Amino acid sequence: MFASFATRVACALALCLGAAPARAIEVLTGTLRKAAETGEVVIGYRSSSVPFSFVEKGGRPIGYSIDLCQEIVDDIGRATGREGLRIRYEPVTAEGRIPAVTSGMVDLECGSTTTNAERRKSVAFSPILFVSATKLLVTRESGLRSYRDLGGRKVVVTAGTTNEAPLRAMLAKSGIAAEILTAGDHAESFALLKDGRADAFATDEVLLYGLKAGEGREGAAYTVLPEKLSFEPYAVMFRRDDPDLAALVGDTFRRLAASRELRWIYDKWFLKRLPNGERLDIPMSEELRTGFLTMGLQD
Repeated sequence: MFASFATRVACALALCLGAAPARAIEVLTGTLRKAAETGEVVIGYRSSSVPFSFVEKGGRPIGYSIDLCQEIVDDIGRATGREGLRIRYEPVTAEGRIPAVTSGMVDLECGSTTTNAERRKSVAFSPILFVSATKLLVTRESGLRSYRDLGGRKVVVTAGTTNEAPLRAMLAKSGIAAEILTAGDHAESFALLKDGRADAFATDEVLLYGLKAGEGREGAAYTVLPEKLSFEPYAVMFRRDDPDLAALVGDTFRRLAASRELRWIYDKWFLKRLPNGERLDIPMSEELRTGFLTMGLQD
């Protein structure tokens, strides 16, 4: 069985440490070298992407993606000989998350980010951690039952997401005249729906259920329409041209799959109670399960 990337790097570092610590750091490249030199990894987080990346009452970022990124940071620490690396959290928006990664402001973007060919021209991604789809959230009293009912209505999308393009394409193809609004983040988009300034909110299905759950009993006033407008596979985002980090991230996912921790982390956020006491009750999709099985997850 081949050793993980973290183990191989750690062995190389051990050999160099006998000569000088500076030479040990020279073995590293990219984000791993930066972490070894600074003693920290910067995680970009979203404030309202429940249950992937959001802020609890005390102001601490938590969520499914955050847990996975913390595992990646642990492996960076082991690979660099800097166990106990500090994590510095930086908030990012949907519109600003890719520039935050490419500029070096954050090392790992841990939210609800879709991986696709266009984005891979400028950034890199981990293995897929969730599969969602664009859907519409409406109030039950709106009378909306399908995207075909949107004529003359207002639909809000969050700026910088992949949801706007398929929404516009679907409306154009169907000849539906609806006004599309944009908001700065998911919380603002939901606020437009709640106060009646928008008739529907288009984003990834799982995020809509997360927002509903965040409303507690009041969430019953909203419903997610069944039609899927696009396919949205999520992943952790990081800088391109950093093969050492890419190899380590892949190893982290395979380690978590082999130990079944990947399933436990999923269950923690999608099947068990969230910090507000609500449950999403979203079983693992067949597409995601198949992806995890290819990484070594055992049923």
